[in-house]
Amino acid sequence: METKTNIDYKELKERLDNVHAESRKEKQHNAGKLTAWERINLLMDPGTFVETNVYIEHRCTYFSMQNKKQEGDGVITGYGKVDGRTVCVYAQDFTVFGGSISKMNAKKIADIQNKALQMKVPIIGLFDSGGARVQEGIQSLSGHGNIFFNNVKTSGKIPQISAIMGPCAGGASYSPALTDFILMVEGTSNMFITGPRVVKEAIGQVVSMDDLGGTETHSIMSGIADYVAKDDKMCIAYIKKLLTYLPDNYRKRPGVYKIAPFNLIKNEKINDIVPAEKRQPFDTHEVIKCLTDEGSIMEMKEKYAPNIITTLARIGGHPVGIIANQSSSKAGCIDIDAADKAAGFIRICDSFNIPLINLVDVSGFYPGKEQEQRGIIRHGAKMLFAYSEAEVLKITVIMRKAYGGSYLAMCSKELGADMVYAWPNAEIAVMSAEAAIDVLYKDCSEEGKQRYREEYKKQFMTPFEAAHNGYVDEVIVPSETRNKIINILSLYQEQEVDENKIPHKNIPM
Repeated sequence: METKTNIDYKELKERLDNVHAESRKEKQHNAGKLTAWERINLLMDPGTFVETNVYIEHRCTYFSMQNKKQEGDGVITGYGKVDGRTVCVYAQDFTVFGGSISKMNAKKIADIQNKALQMKVPIIGLFDSGGARVQEGIQSLSGHGNIFFNNVKTSGKIPQISAIMGPCAGGASYSPALTDFILMVEGTSNMFITGPRVVKEAIGQVVSMDDLGGTETHSIMSGIADYVAKDDKMCIAYIKKLLTYLPDNYRKRPGVYKIAPFNLIKNEKINDIVPAEKRQPFDTHEVIKCLTDEGSIMEMKEKYAPNIITTLARIGGHPVGIIANQSSSKAGCIDIDAADKAAGFIRICDSFNIPLINLVDVSGFYPGKEQEQRGIIRHGAKMLFAYSEAEVLKITVIMRKAYGGSYLAMCSKELGADMVYAWPNAEIAVMSAEAAIDVLYKDCSEEGKQRYREEYKKQFMTPFEAAHNGYVDEVIVPSETRNKIINILSLYQEQEVDENKIPHKNIPM
């Protein structure tokens, strides 16, 4: 007997084809962008992506919106594998209502956020949206609120990566700001709370989208962007590489590479990088290159607050977070922006069990009326708080100068450093010999001051004084540093993450 079915496979195919429409991609390509599906397909391992809430539609009836529906409602959500690891992802589809966020669109995003937290895996957001769907009013705002709440609920528990691959306007920009990493794409992405039209109407200021919230604004001035990619493909490639430095969640360690390519010539070169003259600048990047595995450096916020360097890297195959004073910018002094940049990076590394390597050459916090009036005390305290709270392995290497409160702020023993090394010419003191003698003997003759300076240097401006008092574990030549660090990292890796570890949120810095 012939069995009949009422299933209309043709209709199902047509619906799916409409949801996954290729016909809308030309406009996206003309704007220099890939479509949401192209981005997902680049990111995920072939055949692994599981789409969720495929047919969701908005429920808005205002402004004749009931006649303008599209299944999927402007965002693709789901989970799958990236280089064999499970991740959750959502990608806004600018070809549907400009990727604007409706109540139901937001529900899809909130659902995949909850799925990521349930599975304890990283979540990646690919942003390309005009912001709130104006036709929905407060319903859209409510959807935003649910996403923000989940960003915070998830914070510090699983890695959250945001890639701005088009506009990210209005309240929608707060969601990436609540995540751990923000990437942007040159020429096509921008972020702002109020767009050019609103700015002009509100305060009469005429400004372009790029000047308001383009990649230069956020990579150099605001410090919001961690990295700027040349195009969508490079951005996706960066996400994949970034994931290799991160564990699935706060109870796991990041993976260790068994093969660690390293040029042994660099191990000797490091001995000649730091000048003996304390006021002579040098490029700390060169020290970092001599310590890390080939091709492993992933610097964050490279152009923002360049007086401090924050970068992920590998040393002997072990993922690490490196924080280093940049001698060639503001003499490596810590100002407000540098303190915020470092504090945020410390907290992310601590959340995801990435050991911290601190390379110190700092003469103080940046002086001046502007810094004091803007609150350098409060911002500097963020670094002190972040280091003191961090339970991850902390190794500090004092390369040259470590003066005053900035010595403490760069993770001294008192702030929880597990191991402190100093190079032979390191100076660890309240201030330089010149400044100290000017304070102690301000009325003395210049000849007398010079004699006292030499005495002060002999007594205090040596790493052995700190070592004698237990503030430095060992004085080593620079070329020993990499092997010393690798040995400690190997011993640390053998320990399990404390199953009772309590995650902390990564409040935006």
